[in-house]
Amino acid sequence: MSARRVALKVDCDTFEGTREGIPRLLEIFAARGIRATFYFTLGPDRSGLAVRRVFTRKGFLGKMIRSRAPSLYGWRTALYGTLLPAPRIGQRCEGELRAVAKAGHDSGVHGWDHVGWHDGLDRMTSEEIGRHYGQAHAEYLRILGGPAQSSAAPGWTANALSLAVQEERSLLFASDTRGGTPFFPRTGGRLFRTLEIPTTLPTLDETLAWPQLDSDGDQRAFFREAVRAQETAVHTIHTEVEGRSKSGLFCGILDDWIADGIAFVSLAELAREALAHRERIPAREIARTTLPGRGGFVTTGESPS
Repeated sequence: MSARRVALKVDCDTFEGTREGIPRLLEIFAARGIRATFYFTLGPDRSGLAVRRVFTRKGFLGKMIRSRAPSLYGWRTALYGTLLPAPRIGQRCEGELRAVAKAGHDSGVHGWDHVGWHDGLDRMTSEEIGRHYGQAHAEYLRILGGPAQSSAAPGWTANALSLAVQEERSLLFASDTRGGTPFFPRTGGRLFRTLEIPTTLPTLDETLAWPQLDSDGDQRAFFREAVRAQETAVHTIHTEVEGRSKSGLFCGILDDWIADGIAFVSLAELAREALAHRERIPAREIARTTLPGRGGFVTTGESPS
């Protein structure tokens, strides 16, 4: 039996993805005996406003074209918050969120307004960040009946102010960053004590934009080999992609991993393992970096190359 492991992090960014993608992913996981960790966006779905990234984020338009984004996410999602009213995800999808808990999966807070945070965090004051973050946690508590023990920043977008607001929650861990092993983040001269568990693999919506992976077979081969290179990998998936338009491809990726003897663990299990030896956890300065297939920047604790 292989010692290699994968922790699946499921980002629920949009109304359509939450409503349609969660039920499909629960079926996929149940059929394979897999536990995952879901992160819920709970406020308005204003995905249509993301079109502004064409003008503000280098590489965004190219990524959208290469990954065939309209077919991935659906036309209604592309219009929410502009030509269509922005639906409140938490209010409209309470049943789907509770189904995640009933199925035995872990969950946490992704955000309130995904686009607002992803595109506007660096312009927000501490009070604005606290309001966004507080609204999301309050809605999570209302729907699930207990406080969230972890959170994951929309679009891996974090800064000193957001980490300070997050620290006030005394979470078990957060997953706001890309690349590397678990660490304690440091920025602005301050060391934060909320453990970071980064995403370590590329996401499918990124690799779909890679010209060298132009078939499902190429995608499956890439992810099979990528996991072989890591003892423990953290893989972020999206309800809008793996739970809808690319669910068949995702099933193939999972089945390849299972055939290779990969074990699946939750992010909370990884956090408890690391925190059992807190003195060994490194502190790392956070920074912004770019990734192939993703427009704009993400936050990392690795030294950008």
